[in-house]
Amino acid sequence: MRSKAAQAPRLVAWEVTRACDLACQHCRAVAQAVADPRQLSTTEGARLIDQIAAFGEPVILILTGGDPLKRPDIFDLAARATQAGLRVVMSPSGTQVTPATVAELRRVGVQRISVSLDGSTPALHDGFRRVPGAFEAATASLAYAREGGLPFQINTTVTRHNQHDLEAMLDTAIALGAVTWDVFMLVPTGRGTVQMEISPAEYEAALHFVLDAAGRAPIQVKTTCAPHYKRIQIEDRRQRPTTARGGGHGHPHGFSRGCMAGFGFCFVSHIGEVGGCGYLPLLAGNVRETPLPTIYRDAPLFQSLRDPNLLQGRCGQCEYRMLCGGCRARALGATGNYLDEEPFCTYTPAPKHHRELTNVEALVTHTVSHEHRADGAPHPDLVPPVL
Repeated sequence: MRSKAAQAPRLVAWEVTRACDLACQHCRAVAQAVADPRQLSTTEGARLIDQIAAFGEPVILILTGGDPLKRPDIFDLAARATQAGLRVVMSPSGTQVTPATVAELRRVGVQRISVSLDGSTPALHDGFRRVPGAFEAATASLAYAREGGLPFQINTTVTRHNQHDLEAMLDTAIALGAVTWDVFMLVPTGRGTVQMEISPAEYEAALHFVLDAAGRAPIQVKTTCAPHYKRIQIEDRRQRPTTARGGGHGHPHGFSRGCMAGFGFCFVSHIGEVGGCGYLPLLAGNVRETPLPTIYRDAPLFQSLRDPNLLQGRCGQCEYRMLCGGCRARALGATGNYLDEEPFCTYTPAPKHHRELTNVEALVTHTVSHEHRADGAPHPDLVPPVL
């Protein structure tokens, strides 16, 4: 019998367009000034929304990009998703939001927006976004959302340029009226490079900062693309089992697993390609050819992502592998094997019983598609080791 996470995702991120006015240094989508003519049409987008609704479960639809507000039919698509029973959220770039936009977003049922701020000062943020005035535009957009009654969260991607600025960013998010501060750990895909990443030790320190901030901040503080934050949370609870942490906004992360790629989450690109997440460039299928529920439930890539028996290296031996899972995109980028160990985790597991690992690296097939996504799945002859 399939688990609930294998039946339906909790979240679907649809990259509705790659058009964007910014040129961010870390952009996963390698966004561009104009829309790709191959992007899903309005009719195809509506069909995708109906497919997501067909999961028959409450799904959060994230309309992302690029900048979704650069797509002329975005309000019609958002309205259709709301009418289909989906919880719709949006991640605009922060350059297109006006009071009129906020009113329209509320009218079509968008429940929250997220805007990125990667520094507490214009110099930090604009330098990262590579557009002068980006900080001013983003904070103005957030002010319009606050005044218009549209909840928003602030996303911050941690890199070498801003790791010293996290406390100030927390203060900024609170001052601007965010309901959530979401701390993203960089995954080096798209324009993002390994050279921008902080070290594993600095990564660990940043996650401990997030844990502390979550316990004292008056808003929700959570992480994205930081699966081993789950281990840090558990370690902290073990050290203080009878006391709650601080006076903050409760639990910092609402989901039960660290890496959600294919395990409660999936990504649909602007041309309909489906992957475990936007940072994992492996192809599970295309909604132009196969309905999304079929891809999510049956694609070999997704089935392998949901099988912790296939994890390799330290992740394969780790007692937290079910809860954490390690970042599959970082593993792919570091080793070429998406089932390998998370390269930015400092934890060395000490399993009670030795587990013999199968070398799946030689068994993983990679066939490059026209969009530079690769077909990825374990070889059919792979026999998972017994836990």
